[in-house]
Amino acid sequence: MDRGIIKRYLLYLGRWQLSTPSLAIVIIWIGHMGQWFATIIANLIGGLIFFWVDKFIFTSRYLAPQWEVKSRIKCVDCNRFARGYRLVKTRNYDKTEDIKPEFRCEECSIKKTDKLISKGIKI
Repeated sequence: MDRGIIKRYLLYLGRWQLSTPSLAIVIIWIGHMGQWFATIIANLIGGLIFFWVDKFIFTSRYLAPQWEVKSRIKCVDCNRFARGYRLVKTRNYDKTEDIKPEFRCEECSIKKTDKLISKGIKI
């Protein structure tokens, strides 16, 4: 399984556990108004808070490798014109300031990714 997905899943599980005390506090405070009402209000408040946390977990560029994709490039390896990919940044790899970025077709990009992984780059 993809490490990025596992990392996001573990963060999500941790976030889920953090929601328990915050929602319990709301239920305790307004529980006298009825269990159903208190639960609905607690879930609405939780949704207002944790929507943003979940959005960060599942869309954050900080938790996933950053790729740049262009619709038509000349592959630096095979010279074909195709959709182009390049890895920009991951945990121990950073080409954000690259003056001459190298784009590859999908096939060559997969090969390059395998080479980077074999060199210890964490993707």
